[in-house]
Amino acid sequence: MSPLIRPAAVSQLFTESADRAVEQQPVPLDVRWRLTGPSALSDYRAGHLPGAVFVDLDTALADPPGHAGRHPLPEPDRLIDTLAGLGVGPRSAVIAYDDADGSVAARAWWLLRWLGFPPDQVKVLDGGYAAWVAAGYPVTTDEPNRPPARLVGLWPGAMPVLDAHGAADVAHSGVLLDARAPARYRGETEPIDPRAGHIPGARNAPSGDHLGPDGYWRSAGELAARFERLGVSADVPVGAYCGSGVTACSVVLAMEYAGVRTPERPAALYAGSWSNWCADPARPVAVVAVGARPGAGSAR
Repeated sequence: MSPLIRPAAVSQLFTESADRAVEQQPVPLDVRWRLTGPSALSDYRAGHLPGAVFVDLDTALADPPGHAGRHPLPEPDRLIDTLAGLGVGPRSAVIAYDDADGSVAARAWWLLRWLGFPPDQVKVLDGGYAAWVAAGYPVTTDEPNRPPARLVGLWPGAMPVLDAHGAADVAHSGVLLDARAPARYRGETEPIDPRAGHIPGARNAPSGDHLGPDGYWRSAGELAARFERLGVSADVPVGAYCGSGVTACSVVLAMEYAGVRTPERPAALYAGSWSNWCADPARPVAVVAVGARPGAGSAR
């Protein structure tokens, strides 16, 4: 069961559900986002998938920034209320998409799974908005009038979460993957957070490498081989982090898609990620010289 869905399959889903009541139709979540702003709401209003609702990462899929990081996990009741208000019901087929590498859409996917949505109900659009448009499928500027849903019986815990101590333990006893770009991992640059480098023992697994040159995700086999080279196996603890806990969600998704982790035993997410780790000056930081082997580093 793949967490990804291709545009053709989404189009077919739309066709099959066209005659159903609106509350029984798929709910596409448009989670396009800009790291440095402004809001991508204007992009949504200029055109989106039919029936899609806009979801803002900063305000809906995260709590306000603070010691817990730049994108702390949202308070569960508030997230549930947000989803219900958008018409996401307990049996809704939810398709999240962005216009980048799928990492922000993966944050929505991860949060719904964290709340307890079954794996077969939550997907990420493979190739994102660009693939949908390139395939010639329709877009609209109409905003859906979907009635609020009633979401009950949900509570976080279906996806494992690490704190800083847990991340350090996984880096020591298993495999902790850093989803950031190589230069940030190595500590050559840090454009956002106050300290550069990575968690000692972490291995670099840039989220942008999940996609092939055609804009779609690489095959499950290609990604499985990549994770195996990074040391991921069924018998070791595995976790992922990034700058603020967003793009690391796509690493968790990629491992499930590749089959190196299952819905029953997913990789853990260090939700606070580097923005939480580096906020404490007592925590060690590792840097890597250019050309050093992946995973090598010196702590400071």
